[in-house]
Amino acid sequence: MLSRIEKFNTKLSRFPEKERQRILEAAAWAKELHKNQKRASGEPYFIHPLQVAEFLIDLGLDQEAIIAALLHDVLEDTDIELPELRKRFGKQIGALVDGVTKISIVKAKSKSVQEAETIRKMLFAMTRDIRVIIIKLADKYHNMSTLEYLTPEKRKAIATECLDIYAPLADRLGISWLKAELEDLALKHLNPSAWEYINQFVASKKTERANYLKKIERTLLKAAAAEKIDIEVMARAKHLYSIYLKMKRRKKDISEIYDLLGIRIICSTTGECYTLLGVVHKLWPPIEGRFKDYIAMPKANNYQSLHTTVMGFDGQLIEIQIRTREMHNLAEYGIAAHWVYKQDGSRSDAKSMQELPLINKLKRWDSSKTSSDSFLEEIKADLLKDSIYVFTPRGHIVELPKNATAIDFAYHIHTEVGNKTVGAKADGQIIPLNQPLKNTQVIEILTSNNAHPHVNWLRSVRTSRARLKIRHWLNQHEENLFIDKSIIAKKGPTKGEETVLKVPSSSSEKGTTIIKQVMDRARLAFKIGDEKNMMISIAHCCSPSPGDDIVGYVSRGRGIIVHKRSCPNLRHIGDIEERTIEVEWEAASPKTTRQFKVTSRMTSDLFSEIEGAVKKYQGHLIEGKLEEDMKGTLSGRFTMELEGRDDYKKVLKSLRTIPSIINIYPLD
Repeated sequence: MLSRIEKFNTKLSRFPEKERQRILEAAAWAKELHKNQKRASGEPYFIHPLQVAEFLIDLGLDQEAIIAALLHDVLEDTDIELPELRKRFGKQIGALVDGVTKISIVKAKSKSVQEAETIRKMLFAMTRDIRVIIIKLADKYHNMSTLEYLTPEKRKAIATECLDIYAPLADRLGISWLKAELEDLALKHLNPSAWEYINQFVASKKTERANYLKKIERTLLKAAAAEKIDIEVMARAKHLYSIYLKMKRRKKDISEIYDLLGIRIICSTTGECYTLLGVVHKLWPPIEGRFKDYIAMPKANNYQSLHTTVMGFDGQLIEIQIRTREMHNLAEYGIAAHWVYKQDGSRSDAKSMQELPLINKLKRWDSSKTSSDSFLEEIKADLLKDSIYVFTPRGHIVELPKNATAIDFAYHIHTEVGNKTVGAKADGQIIPLNQPLKNTQVIEILTSNNAHPHVNWLRSVRTSRARLKIRHWLNQHEENLFIDKSIIAKKGPTKGEETVLKVPSSSSEKGTTIIKQVMDRARLAFKIGDEKNMMISIAHCCSPSPGDDIVGYVSRGRGIIVHKRSCPNLRHIGDIEERTIEVEWEAASPKTTRQFKVTSRMTSDLFSEIEGAVKKYQGHLIEGKLEEDMKGTLSGRFTMELEGRDDYKKVLKSLRTIPSIINIYPLD
């Protein structure tokens, strides 16, 4: 019986003998280093790096990447240090392994800071060598496949990070099948009841779906042959997470969603793609507003394809993608499809791979001014969200995050354009500055020398560049505002006499600086000397999060500490009345945000019923999650946004009329 390394060797046939021996040497060393270690499943730890390496072999990566995959955990989990690794396998492999190695927890202030700094390190290592992130994605994929052996808390934390960071990264790198796999695995652990429900439904329709898709395939092959076009047809059901999102977005049960089928038509040339689009639309009527031409305007990850949704046989909606074989290869394997392996080990496309929009964004992005607290949020908002493409009046393409506004566009053009913005036009029509832009619009910014940024702009911008520039201007020019940590602290109206509070100076001068306090005793000014250099921090006792009603406490030497207004600890602070200051969330809605918990009998449409009750009073359900317990009872926590506080009682009253709900617990 072959050993694991002997089986691994059978996958190395494409490598020259010298490289194969080098890879096997790394495999043997990794096995020795991890020999006394076990995974949570009880299996030898070495299985993990071996699986990661095999994944990269299947993607066609080179020997350096394979060796780095085999050794990717040795710096973190064994006594080996980077100089020894470099000496044995070279600087390049050392850099790859170091790029995916977690930052030592000793150097980090907390677990969350450690995780943020590790991701920051990995992403910027990626700008030097794209293989760093491909190795990390392979590592994440294997780990996600074996999460069942961890505690529920760890499973959820890892699955959340996967959904927030790694699945979008796979998407931005164009590896679509891996994105889908990571999303499905994350859903399985974050919402197991939804995953099971959708999976069973899809499985139950497998035979029926296969027969239907076979009929579609025969029709397409016949129609393409009439046009003398050789095609390949691929039929599939949508992956589970995409179905889950459709259910949430449309507030419908899976049985009410009809566009669960996908067809890919693969041909040889771009011209054939457009001819086949006409063929498809002759066969079945297209659905208005569901056509996208990603060939003429590729996505940021270089994805190209024609997308159309048609009304197929028996009234079923079918999404059809039409692309060339080259486009399909790129769509499935993304950045890895460019990896041209040569006998001499060189990579002919290495330079072009480093010019991906994602890589260029990371190179331009100045993260040195970004704290660990906000780093991940900025990464998710700026780099990993879906993009839109808009045009300048001169026809230049600008890529922005989905839901970006004209203010984001203005600051993308230039800081002074943003600071002087007074209005905007989209396709020649005046639009509100806070209105989300739409794909392919032509955007024109109207400016005035008398204009300046407003604090309300922070509520509508989506890019960290715009947010940073607006914050900077306001902190420089608005003496009644101080903005930090996504909190806006406000000076209130001056009344009566002033009281003096002394706090330690953070400037180079010794002694104290002055904070003036107005006598309504509920608002503080906070200009310190000639600079507003106070700190804002979040209280650990109540850990307020965006949407919570908050208040600031001006402490001696620690700046402004933000608490929930309901925090019980505030009652025990002797001078609380004299030291409170009004603060609010920078990007929070001016509407009221409230939370509640529910328990309910098992039902498939509770989400839609809750959303209906909230929308009845012009509210918006921001987030919610339902979980099933051992007794088959559903429990969940929901956050909603309402026009006013009085609407809260009305919504709760409406929720209590839902037949399946057992109890409702207001959380604030």
